[in-house]
Amino acid sequence: MIQTLPSIVTSLLYAALGLHFWRTHWHAKKQPPEKSAWEKWALLSPLVVHATLVYQSLFGGSDFNMGVSNAVSTMAFLTVLIYWLASFSYKFEGLQALVLPIAAICVLLPAVFPENHPIPYANFPAFRFHLLISMVAYSLFTIAALHATLMTLIERQLHHGSLPFMLANMPPLLTMETLLFRIIFIGFILLTLSLGSGMLFSDELFGKPMPFNHKTIFAIISWGIFAALLSGRKIYGWRGRIAVRWTISGFAMLFLAYFGSKFVLEVILHR
Repeated sequence: MIQTLPSIVTSLLYAALGLHFWRTHWHAKKQPPEKSAWEKWALLSPLVVHATLVYQSLFGGSDFNMGVSNAVSTMAFLTVLIYWLASFSYKFEGLQALVLPIAAICVLLPAVFPENHPIPYANFPAFRFHLLISMVAYSLFTIAALHATLMTLIERQLHHGSLPFMLANMPPLLTMETLLFRIIFIGFILLTLSLGSGMLFSDELFGKPMPFNHKTIFAIISWGIFAALLSGRKIYGWRGRIAVRWTISGFAMLFLAYFGSKFVLEVILHR
C-alpha cells in the first residue's frame, strides 16, 4: 500500500529544494554562489524516500504493479537520480529548478491516483531487462529534452543581447550541445536495446514478434528521429536549433509511445 505521508514529505522536500535553487541560482539578482557541499547532497534524502516509495508501489502487492501513476513516479525518480549523479561532474544547477518541481508532482501521483495494474509476466528475465533499460532510456531522453529547453532559453536571451545571471553562469552553448548529444547517444543505444529486448520478450512469452500497435509505431518513430539526428550530426554537423527541435520531437514521440498509450488505456478506457 502506498504511504501517503512519506509521499507528501518527499514532494515538499523536492519543492523546497526546487524553490531554493530557483531563488539562489536562477532568479538571483547577483552572480549565483558556487554550489555548496550541502546543496550537492541535499537531494539524497528525498531520493532515498522516493526510491522506497517506488519499490513499494511496484512490488508492495502480490504482483508487479506498473500502472500509469507508478510509471510516471518511477520515471521521475530515475530522472532526478541520473541528474543528481551527473551533477557531480557537470554544472547542472540550471536544471534543478526545472526537474525538482516536476518530481514534486510525480511522487504524489501513486498516492492521489492509486491503481491496481498487475503484470503477471514480471518474473521473466527478458521483461525485467526490457523494463529496466526502457525506464533508463526514457529518463535520459527526459533530461535531454530539459537540456534542449535550457539551451533554447539561453539562445533566445543571447539574441536579446543579455543573459540573466543564472544563464550567464551556465557552460557555453557548444559545451552544453556536446553534453546533449552524449546524453542522446547513450539514450539511443538503450532505446535500441529496449526495442530489441521487447521483440525478444514477446517471442519468449507469446511465441510471436512484438505487436505492431500504436505504442510500437510511436517508439519506432522516436527511434528513427534520434537515429536521423545522430546521423545528421555526424554527416552534416547539425547543431543549434535543428538539434533542439529534433530532440523535442523525438522525446514527444517517445512520451506518446509509452505514457500516451497507458493513459488512454488505463485512465480513459479503464483497461
